[in-house]
Amino acid sequence: MNILDSRFDTPYNTAPFSKIKTDAFLPSFVKAIETAKKEIDQIVENKAAPTFENTIEALDYTGEQLDRISSIFFNLNAAETNEDIQKIAQEVSPLLTEFSNDVALNTALFERVKSVYNTKASLSLTEEQKTLLDKKYKGFSRNGANLNADQKEILRVIDKEQSQLQLTFGENILAETNRYELLITEVSDLEGLPEGAIEAAKQMAEEKDKKGWLLTLDYPSYVPFMTYAKNRNLRKQLALAFGQKGFQNDNLDNQDIVLKITQLRYKRAQLLGYETHAHFVLEERMAKTPETVRTFLEDLLEKAQPAAKKEFEELENFAKNLDNIDRLEKWDSAYYSEKLKQERFNFDDEQLKPYFKLENVIEGAFTVAQKLFGLQFVQTDTIDTYHKDVMTYKVEDSKQNLVAIFYADFFPRAGKRNGAWMTSYKSQYVKNTKNERPHVSIVCNFTKPTSTKPSLLTFNEVTTLFHEFGHALHGMLADTIYPSLSGTSVAWDFVELPSQIMENWCYEKEALALFAKHYKTGESIPMELIDKIKAASTFQQGMQTLRQLSFGLLDMSWHGVDPTEITNVKQHETAAFLETQLFPDVAENCMSTAFAHIFQGGYSSGYYSYKWAEVLDADAFEYFKENDLFDPEIAAAFKTHVLSKGGTQDPLELYVKFRGQKPKAEALLKRSGLLN
Repeated sequence: MNILDSRFDTPYNTAPFSKIKTDAFLPSFVKAIETAKKEIDQIVENKAAPTFENTIEALDYTGEQLDRISSIFFNLNAAETNEDIQKIAQEVSPLLTEFSNDVALNTALFERVKSVYNTKASLSLTEEQKTLLDKKYKGFSRNGANLNADQKEILRVIDKEQSQLQLTFGENILAETNRYELLITEVSDLEGLPEGAIEAAKQMAEEKDKKGWLLTLDYPSYVPFMTYAKNRNLRKQLALAFGQKGFQNDNLDNQDIVLKITQLRYKRAQLLGYETHAHFVLEERMAKTPETVRTFLEDLLEKAQPAAKKEFEELENFAKNLDNIDRLEKWDSAYYSEKLKQERFNFDDEQLKPYFKLENVIEGAFTVAQKLFGLQFVQTDTIDTYHKDVMTYKVEDSKQNLVAIFYADFFPRAGKRNGAWMTSYKSQYVKNTKNERPHVSIVCNFTKPTSTKPSLLTFNEVTTLFHEFGHALHGMLADTIYPSLSGTSVAWDFVELPSQIMENWCYEKEALALFAKHYKTGESIPMELIDKIKAASTFQQGMQTLRQLSFGLLDMSWHGVDPTEITNVKQHETAAFLETQLFPDVAENCMSTAFAHIFQGGYSSGYYSYKWAEVLDADAFEYFKENDLFDPEIAAAFKTHVLSKGGTQDPLELYVKFRGQKPKAEALLKRSGLLN
């Protein structure tokens, strides 16, 4: 019997990772798709007149087992993949796309949905039910239900090809990351590197039976080297390798894939009656239109550019005076920025790291969640995991009721993609009066412990952990009826609010006092270091803002236009970056070919949402600061109107219910030090 074919006989119905055999996935997917098809047939063949319950509600509960298997499989493909899993992903993705299209293009099913939709004014529906009905109808109309038979077939072909291209894009980046190694054999080439980074590089070399110090393109290896290594030539070598991912005209090249994906997205949007892919995507976001996004980005650009240019000039002069650097290059940015920050604020990340032992930071995030939302995190070893590094917790409320199961996976390895993300193995929803609680995970790539030191985080890694934990809270505290509206199933330009607001507590002494303790002595972080963290928080904010805006503008340059005339990825990208460019262009590098957020993840036409959400989070956090960092009433309002509501209502309405007013950009500009 295939363990994936039924409800799991495990604590809290958690995934039985160690018992799942890789070759069980494909037959299980096939079976679950068949089951979901039968559930759809039951809705279509129902002789009773279409109602909200027998059509809309029934539709939302279909495919429960398929969703479960998909979440397990694709999360493994991101966090613990191998060639077998990648091969299955290539086989399964078209099957899922085909099934998705079978549902979206099922005329009889759409007729039932449309019948309920057309009578919605006479139905006594709750706010959540109205939203579900609206989304189900739009889900069909936006996925081709109103197309003719020939057009529907074209849509199927586009979607199938696109899903495979996106998978290949990600596989190529992972393969590029894994295959690159820089072996250092001379001690002098390590000059400037912190002791912990040297030890980690030594350990990595030993693990691969090599003599010396091994560097890779994984962030915990790459970032410290770019920040501290004095050897400019080696910084250049590493930076060029990092920027060449998917851009080397070989079997892992992503240039044609980028062109094909953007053209397919455009073709799909046109087929559905939209001007561009961005018009299609943004219709369902807070921003609504590409024009709104461009105006938003350009307004911020106008405010940030003077500060960015001034900061860049200052960095150039600093590098010139310090090391006689005539032309500042991209591989100089982190190095001289860190030197300048050390000079200006008289501290660096290495002074901070001893106070940010990973276990203490995790406990700090838990304590903040307890003080704000009354949550308790109980570590357990009874829940199965897919790797020995993964930690598991039961999350309970103040009455010891189960709120969620939480997985945390913090260290890099060969089968894991770079970066940090939150994901879910099981959604929250209510069915047959039972509130199914969610299983949520965060995945990061932090520096591993060595034989002499625990995992000590940079301050940037601390904020990353709090960021992903904020997403996790959004998933954990979900309290909706329907699975498709639960947790992080919200507009993409609203989804970053819970994550980004959590980062704010990392800068406040009240919160830091809870967890920033020296890993050897246990002493709390000195007040003077907290003051320096605060003072340094606006350091080079103009340049940082410009960098984020450049990514948003690049995204819109691919998706807010007709891309059919674009034939050269690098040339197009160079033109898109012109307005935001500070450093000289590097001919050998290209960002688009490794821009996984928009070509593999769900951020196409949505990268602007990071900045959009910064406006929301700065405005929301100012509300706390005007009162109290752990104000119970404000925290309860945030939990009630934002964290628990998922996608059940318009996000701006939810925000106003929490805040009492619409968000204002002034709070972000003030926090970033960009207000004149």
